[in-house]
Amino acid sequence: MAIKAEDVAETRVMPQTLAGATVLQIVPALQDDAAARATLDIARALVHAGARSIVAAERGALVDDLKSFGGEWLPFKSSTLSPISLRRAATRLASFVAEQRIDIVHAKTAGAAWSALRAAGAAHVVTELPDLPRTRLRLAARYLGALAGGDRVIAKSLFHAEPMIKRYRIAPQRVRVIPRSTDISLFDPTIVRPPRVAVLKQAWGIPSGVRVVVVPGRVAPWNGQIHLIEAARMLAGSTRHAVTFVLVGDDRRHSRYVRTIIRSARDAGVDPLFRIVGHVADMPAAYAASDIVVAPCIEPPVYGRVIAEAQAMARPVIASSIGPLPENLLAPPRMPDALRTGWLVQPANPSELAHAIDDALSLDAPAYRALAARARQYGEFMFAPHRVAAATLGVYSSLLGS
Repeated sequence: MAIKAEDVAETRVMPQTLAGATVLQIVPALQDDAAARATLDIARALVHAGARSIVAAERGALVDDLKSFGGEWLPFKSSTLSPISLRRAATRLASFVAEQRIDIVHAKTAGAAWSALRAAGAAHVVTELPDLPRTRLRLAARYLGALAGGDRVIAKSLFHAEPMIKRYRIAPQRVRVIPRSTDISLFDPTIVRPPRVAVLKQAWGIPSGVRVVVVPGRVAPWNGQIHLIEAARMLAGSTRHAVTFVLVGDDRRHSRYVRTIIRSARDAGVDPLFRIVGHVADMPAAYAASDIVVAPCIEPPVYGRVIAEAQAMARPVIASSIGPLPENLLAPPRMPDALRTGWLVQPANPSELAHAIDDALSLDAPAYRALAARARQYGEFMFAPHRVAAATLGVYSSLLGS
């Protein structure tokens, strides 16, 4: 089950059925953000496959980028949920789809999906389920039904797709899970030079020869950092490893929780093992400074982005088996131990957390390097922008093939 190099090659061959096809993506705006950049990745891949690629959106900083490689821009407003505006948008879209002979309409918001389903005519419709907290899914249910109506329905994770599948009775064969992309050219261990790492370790006050556990994410109750205190106490009493825990992330919004962590660490006698360093601008260097990365969440995160980033940086990960996190790493029982890229533990379970940290720190040098290499390889295979774009094009070609 080894991942082959050609699976992650930039020159990946796109499905031949897309040559000559016309695909319209509908997004709110072409601002310089992650969602718009992912849209451009798909548009670029379409052009390379010989397809015509059009993006309907409000103007933004990425319009010129889209045009630079042969993509086309249609000024279009899809972010509204006003019934009158939606009907007008559907009428305009229907004319455009018919005139331009659109083969596939990929609607990425509820408003866009509502209009696309009424305007598609003979075109296929692809929709995307939002990866929202489940409470917000319930509140927005009246607006999200349109997203369930696509011929193919893309979800960023199965965890976030399940409530929509159940509520709207979406046939499983229409659903495709394609994760969010991660910039693996930024999160690349080969370009983070030692001086960048040394600067951070010095700023954090890491003693020489001490292993580093980085815990990324806002210091907040739902991220579960408090459970590291007991895990650290267990490790200090039973392991030979000298380790420092570095909490990297915003520590200002939940000051009471931060004070509780500090007080608990002092009471447990492990406060010298902890650093709360706040926001770090150079996250690739922060991951590179770590030996392992831990995400001890006790509530399901929306994205689980740090797990993808850490693996892209060739770092073993330990994560709570909650929400979308188990989908973003390789660990038993889903994968055999020989293929693991990290460990999954029960949320709010310091004993399991301590055991996993000890296992990771106990790896000898060859075993650690092998696990780190698998993590990087898996990060490229699953989260590289060109891989995510290729998976989306696979959805398009499956529709044209049918």
